[in-house]
Amino acid sequence: MTTPTPALSLIYVGDPMCSWCYGFGVPLGQLLERFPEVPVQLVLGGLRAYNTQVMDAALKDKLRNAWAGVAQRSGQPFSQALFERADFIYDTEPACRAVVTVRQHAPALALHMYHAIQQAFYAQGRDVTKAAVLAEIWDEVHGRTKETWGHIDFLRDFESEDMRQQTRDDFLQAQRWGVRGFPTLLMVAGGQAQVLTSGYAELDLLVESLTRVIAAAAPKPQ
Repeated sequence: MTTPTPALSLIYVGDPMCSWCYGFGVPLGQLLERFPEVPVQLVLGGLRAYNTQVMDAALKDKLRNAWAGVAQRSGQPFSQALFERADFIYDTEPACRAVVTVRQHAPALALHMYHAIQQAFYAQGRDVTKAAVLAEIWDEVHGRTKETWGHIDFLRDFESEDMRQQTRDDFLQAQRWGVRGFPTLLMVAGGQAQVLTSGYAELDLLVESLTRVIAAAAPKPQ
């Protein structure tokens, strides 16, 4: 006789405008391919949510250096178009809210939307703080699927107070969990959560950590 296998799941806390989360997309994708049976819950962290300050030269220099480090470690491409703008406000709330909106109405596509926003922002230099741009990105994601929820519904729901509140709830949840940096990947087994990684991690480390948790949670012979 064996005891029931505890439910296993992953919780990924990140922000689509976090450069290390963008870099983390590669090992995360490989991990999910390796363990397709483990479901993933996406929680948005709010890296620079509600920022109202135009990005100055000092922040541009800081980000340029940070992005170079992410590119070197992850191999992900980065556009420099953002640094040529004089009016950019680095507010990550709209991008997070776009993912929350998709998660609410087409949950199977939430992670696709998350990664598509990252590609648009970092690789293509598009302004993902704008609702119209986020709607275009949703159309690109949506166009590759058979989902019926589309552009007009996205804009309507994205601007709703419900989605704004759900996004705030995600930010608060991340804070309650004590998440201090992104990406953070948690493993939940038998109702108990533990950190697999806080920050960027390579695939080998992720596989080793996840395999250890799964083994510990496996049914014990009676």
